[in-house]
Amino acid sequence: MWLLNKIFSNTTFMLPGLLLLAGCSTLAEQQYQDPYEGLNRKIYNFNEGLDRAILNPVSRGYSHIAPDPVEKGVSNFFDNLFYPTVVLNQFLQGKIGDSFDGVFRFAINTTLGIGGLFDVASGLGLEAKEEDFGQTFAKWGFGSGPYIVVPVLGGFTLRDGFGGVAEIPTNPVFLLEAEAQLALGVGSGIDESTQLLDARDLIKGDKYLFVRDAYVQRREFLINDGAIAEADPFLDE
Repeated sequence: MWLLNKIFSNTTFMLPGLLLLAGCSTLAEQQYQDPYEGLNRKIYNFNEGLDRAILNPVSRGYSHIAPDPVEKGVSNFFDNLFYPTVVLNQFLQGKIGDSFDGVFRFAINTTLGIGGLFDVASGLGLEAKEEDFGQTFAKWGFGSGPYIVVPVLGGFTLRDGFGGVAEIPTNPVFLLEAEAQLALGVGSGIDESTQLLDARDLIKGDKYLFVRDAYVQRREFLINDGAIAEADPFLDE
């Protein structure tokens, strides 16, 4: 999120954009669209080139060198670091019980888990949840907007893009100096890329369509709290 912080230093521009999204569709009538597919594919190919040249080799090197317990500890650390945003969005969605559980989870893992390196809370029945502003905006009835691919940052819907911007001031990393934000941002990116190494090897055929559809289906799954959509949102293509 450090990069988003640099790109979007003023979040007030979100208000007119959110009003536009509100007019697109409600969650029940939602239809994902990819009107910029031609441009999206070009940017996707550019991102893929960067990934092959830089991130993928670094991630594979890190996975090869770091013992599994170290990898797990690093992943736990970043999950815990960003968890206050999850708690806030649980509250904004009216999931009050989950938000209180989230506070306890964060407190336990930050203290007993030594800064989040160990996931003590899950062993106590406080499992991790996935909530973000994109899901919250969907719950509030904002339409998804078009699917877009951005250099370096990757692909997401317009609604999730606004959600990412809204997340910036709620992220503890936002309070740190720029150098620390950069270090944590790079570390988080490498950690996430490492977790996806095996999944990358499974992608066959049109990678752009695979990644786009997997993203959309995953977002639908999260927005609907685990309910599986009856139809592929891109089935008409």
